[in-house]
Amino acid sequence: MSRYLLPASVLGTAVGGAVLLKDYVAGGTCPSKATIPGKTVIVTGANTGIGKQTALELARRGGNVILACRDMEKCEAAARDIRGETLNHRVSARHLDLASLKSVREFAAKVIEEEERVDILINNAAVMRCPYWTTEDGFEMQLGVNYLGHFLLTNLLLDKLKASVPGRVVNLSSLAHVAGHVDLEDLNWQRRKYDTKAAYCQSKLALVLFTKELSRRLRGSGVTVNALHPGVARTELGRHTGMHRSTFSSFTLGPIFWLLVKSPQLAAQPSTYLAVAEELEGVSGKYFDGFKEKAPAPEAEDEELAQRLWAESARLVGLDMSHGSPVRGQSLSRSPLEQV
Repeated sequence: MSRYLLPASVLGTAVGGAVLLKDYVAGGTCPSKATIPGKTVIVTGANTGIGKQTALELARRGGNVILACRDMEKCEAAARDIRGETLNHRVSARHLDLASLKSVREFAAKVIEEEERVDILINNAAVMRCPYWTTEDGFEMQLGVNYLGHFLLTNLLLDKLKASVPGRVVNLSSLAHVAGHVDLEDLNWQRRKYDTKAAYCQSKLALVLFTKELSRRLRGSGVTVNALHPGVARTELGRHTGMHRSTFSSFTLGPIFWLLVKSPQLAAQPSTYLAVAEELEGVSGKYFDGFKEKAPAPEAEDEELAQRLWAESARLVGLDMSHGSPVRGQSLSRSPLEQV
């Protein structure tokens, strides 16, 4: 019997070491223990993946958490799961379709009317490398959902955030932004051959540029905004890439993926950190890779490009650039082609 003890011990040590190594490589759990009782949090795309786990973490810390999702059946189910797991009954589900400017405006109007405050906005929802689809308003889908919908939503909620200082906005970008290029002459891929990967990278770079310009505009307001790369996670986001169906990926790269790819729970830790960490109060306009502040891609540091992108984005969504509100009488349902 004793001859089995050593191999078992070695195996146990190896497995334990592998798990610890994975946690270390994946970044670990949120280092902040801060709680947020009485604070209202909005998490977009919170019915699954990183968004759901972020909402769970913030509900656990006492927040009044609003799950903002397109699929209300899944959203309600996620809210029930979170309430059951955290025993926090201040978790609600609300409809938000970021592929519809009308839906964004309706969601924001309801929040402004019904919520006393909005302390934290986490722009988490995204689509990745989908075919060439367009939103209800005619925008290329990845640009529309990942960036333009969040651009409008954030601007519509700014007064609420300013009234609830210190407020925080967290934009989930991606390391993929380093491969991105913002083409202001063809944001919606109407003149170029569509490249699903390049479109995704552009949308994530746009979010970092948005973070930079919004931070400049919010200086002195008590509201901060930061962008982050949460890490590569096992979520539904990659369903259009085909990698999860690849035999080569599954068998040959399986051990590497297991080590480097985070669970949604671990991938939600950086979002949680940027939302609650007391040591980040006043930190704004930065890009984080996990828990660490890092320099973004050079194009993401271009202040002139950030301002020009803001102006074009405001035009596309019908936002009054001076007051941060929809322009009166302007139709927001026209396609980008019709607005040129």
